[in-house]
Amino acid sequence: MTAAGRPQRDGLSIGAVLAQLRGEFPDVTISKIRFLESEGLVQPGRTPSGYRQFTAADVERLRFVLAAQRDHYLPLKVIKEQLDAADRGLEPDAPAPRPPRKLVSLGSAGPDGERSGMPGPADFAAQREIRLTQEELLAEAGIDAATLTELHQYGLVRPGAAGFYDADAVQVARTVKSMTEFGIEPRHLRAFRASADREVGLLEQIVAPVYRHRDTEAAARADELVRELAALSVTLHTLLVKAGIRNVTGG
Repeated sequence: MTAAGRPQRDGLSIGAVLAQLRGEFPDVTISKIRFLESEGLVQPGRTPSGYRQFTAADVERLRFVLAAQRDHYLPLKVIKEQLDAADRGLEPDAPAPRPPRKLVSLGSAGPDGERSGMPGPADFAAQREIRLTQEELLAEAGIDAATLTELHQYGLVRPGAAGFYDADAVQVARTVKSMTEFGIEPRHLRAFRASADREVGLLEQIVAPVYRHRDTEAAARADELVRELAALSVTLHTLLVKAGIRNVTGG
């Protein structure tokens, strides 16, 4: 028997599990797997010396959790409820598989369905609200608490009024983490925050009068207007950066 009171079993090490999952979930880490274990999403066995041993069923359970987070942005509490239902013989609504999510530029779809590389109004449409705890954000983004403190300090990531984070906060944190691999620190990115705030302030001045109208149609027009202006703003920013890069590279 293991220390957890379950029969000892042959299985995969946590490193082997990571290797199996990485192809579909490139952002997964050993720390993330340990975090999911600590939250009760998976319960691997243990060797007499205390090493984790995962079965094929454990790997599939982890795959379900990671897909539910990636594809549907489900909170861990909801995912655990689905898994508990499956453990009781019920059939949860399993997330449909899809290609791994990657950090890509916003872009509107062209006639052939391909992204144009430039944002469109649909990219700024309201998304279903996602509420992540700090621990979930750290695990999803693959950063530590010290890095998150810096992101807070320089305004790059901001929790909501209730203290939760949304899906965009995860993407921002992941992007900053990737940039730090090139020697860029969060403090160097304050200009990005300031620039974004100035752009939002300009758009707010334009659409605020429309929102002051009390009828539903005016609110819908304002929503459409702000999405279109946001897309144009980011497009202009992208084009200016591209032009600047050409000057740097001599292209």
